[in-house]
Amino acid sequence: MESRKQFLKKIGSAAATLGAGVLFSPLKAREITEDLKQFTGSASDIAQNEDYWARVQQAFTVDRSLINLNNGGVSPSPDFVQAAMKKHLDFSNQAPVYNMWRILEPRREGVRQRIARNFGVDAEEIALTRNASESLQICQFGFDLKAGDEVLTTDQDYPRMINTFLQRERREGIKLNQISIPVPAEDDKEIVRLIEEAITPNTKLILMCHVVNLTGQILPVKKVVQMARKKGIPVIVDGAHAYAHFDFKHEDLDCDYYTSSLHKWLFAPHGTGLLYVRKNKIKDLWPLMAAAEAQDEDIRKFEEIGTHPAANYLAIGEALTFHEGIGSKRKEARLKYLNDLWIDEIVDGDKVVLHTSRDPKYACGIATVEIKGLEPGELNSALWNEHRIITTPIVHDQFKGIRITPNVYTTHEEIARFTSAMKQQINKV
Repeated sequence: MESRKQFLKKIGSAAATLGAGVLFSPLKAREITEDLKQFTGSASDIAQNEDYWARVQQAFTVDRSLINLNNGGVSPSPDFVQAAMKKHLDFSNQAPVYNMWRILEPRREGVRQRIARNFGVDAEEIALTRNASESLQICQFGFDLKAGDEVLTTDQDYPRMINTFLQRERREGIKLNQISIPVPAEDDKEIVRLIEEAITPNTKLILMCHVVNLTGQILPVKKVVQMARKKGIPVIVDGAHAYAHFDFKHEDLDCDYYTSSLHKWLFAPHGTGLLYVRKNKIKDLWPLMAAAEAQDEDIRKFEEIGTHPAANYLAIGEALTFHEGIGSKRKEARLKYLNDLWIDEIVDGDKVVLHTSRDPKYACGIATVEIKGLEPGELNSALWNEHRIITTPIVHDQFKGIRITPNVYTTHEEIARFTSAMKQQINKV
């Protein structure tokens, strides 16, 4: 048995500092990433290579006694992301005021730089937040508005964000205007036209989704942003369901304000998000919680929330390494492929109606489907009670159905079981 002295000598400086990251880089993450590099072929080819995805699936600790097709709400993290967060948290708890604040907290800067590089922006334009809702509310509350000013969005935007503007409406006398958009929407010019026609002389702010959470609809952000910019109207982009879901960079959007949750498609720890604000726009956007005047032009003013864990944010790095190891294009192709498997089998446009575009320009890993004559809640309950399949019931004035969001850990066999279960429900109607 090795002595304590031999053990300490073996781990060397890592034991002394726990700061170089040696004990915070689980080998499994690198092993899987290296294994994935051995597979060649186009994104479309890889999307159908079950050997490739079997290796990806091994990174997760998901419960295989059920089928989780609601990854749009929050995704599980790979085990090495969980391990990294736990190790950071354990280290923090040894002496929080020193270990967490003085050793771990400064390392957020490395994560900030990596996220910025992945998104294609300056690190001084990225704030790390707790989720898309926090990032969005920083923007929604951060603009000075007065009674009579109008804000514009759609009736398909996220309810919490609509309620944010409704509260400002009650409290400050602003006006919220909402428009309807087609379902599905496959004409960029039509979307831009609908938004532009709803703009009035009092419109001061626009909120739009990059991906609509209800249907997975991808909207033409860049075209709307550039139209609104000509009119001097800022556009806040809700990218909660977009970042790390499919392949894009900031240059594809050209927006000044972008938000996302990292615990969805990036597989980062639960309670992590990002806020992008173009550098020359930071000064004029108020933070949600007060920050010193000296921070007016510092992106970090949006991170002033009081005591918070460093562990969650540092483990984003492991999630990003995993995401980049898979590759955005491969992930996008796989998610689309998984949805196409069941859509091809059951959607007929008559008894079974898809409320999501099949054009990869307008949708990816999220799809909403309706069985005519069966309420979404009933279908959702039947799938769970009879088959242990998790979906999301969706009810909107324009459409209804269940939302299906597979993930990279979802197997071909699980999609086949879902398809079979849906056919059983269709036959009951």
